[in-house]
Amino acid sequence: MFPMLTYHRRPVALSLLSTDLPILSTIETAATLYQKEDQRFHLLLSQSDIPYSVSGFKTEEKEKEGKIEKQLIWLEISPYRVIMTMQSQGQFAYRHFWEQGVYGISRYWFNDHHPSHANCSFRLRNYTRNLKLEGKNLPEFLRIEYELWTGDVYLGHYVLHLEIFH
Repeated sequence: MFPMLTYHRRPVALSLLSTDLPILSTIETAATLYQKEDQRFHLLLSQSDIPYSVSGFKTEEKEKEGKIEKQLIWLEISPYRVIMTMQSQGQFAYRHFWEQGVYGISRYWFNDHHPSHANCSFRLRNYTRNLKLEGKNLPEFLRIEYELWTGDVYLGHYVLHLEIFH
């Protein structure tokens, strides 16, 4: 018999910052937290709640038109590993795999149908320095510190910080 899938709607704050570069992006929105198993969760940030500028492809045309690029951010969370996927109606998508003390993959790709973007994707390596998940029955705090690499070239140190308010 399979356990019943439970979910909770919660306010969240998701931040990404670089300690080496002037990069800081924060999302404050409502998300749905699904409990898959003991200490395994999926967190889904709804598409219409995320402004277009989060993808990093803010254009003057979009800004003037006041368009919102529909995006979906999905995190698979456990105390040992986290997978984050972002897909949007726009051009850009990514998936990160983090596990403490392990080199994971960060994959980026274009998901539009423009001929020049056909099969256009690239991978970077990330090294997870620290992965910390806190919360008694449900997660309340997640912090991931990681390095980003392409081959032997260091691309910086990043921190992903997630707070789930109850």
